[in-house]
Amino acid sequence: VQLQASGGGSVQPGGSLRLSCAASGSISWVDVMSWYRQAPGKQRELVAHITNGGSPNYADSVKGRFTVSRDNAKNTVYLQMISLKPEDTAVYYCNAEIRPINSLWSYTYWGQGTQVTVSS
Repeated sequence: VQLQASGGGSVQPGGSLRLSCAASGSISWVDVMSWYRQAPGKQRELVAHITNGGSPNYADSVKGRFTVSRDNAKNTVYLQMISLKPEDTAVYYCNAEIRPINSLWSYTYWGQGTQVTVSS
């Protein structure tokens, strides 16, 4: 099982980006899918997560600007980011609780980071 993130890049303040993260492999069930970010010199923080049923939750700093969604048929989570600010600059990581086929347990998987830079 692996997570593959994509969609990062450089934008000006006020711009938009859309991140994607697809889970692949021998997957039986994907529960909560999340996005975290880590800015230089700071701890990794939770940005947003979404349950298998589609209920989202957001960090206060991104409410109203970021939207998390998922496509369960594709085991993919998205993060639509608008009105980006310089303080949104960070490496963004996806995370998912996944139960592999033939496993009784779910495990936490991380994708590789994708850089988001907001600068004029």
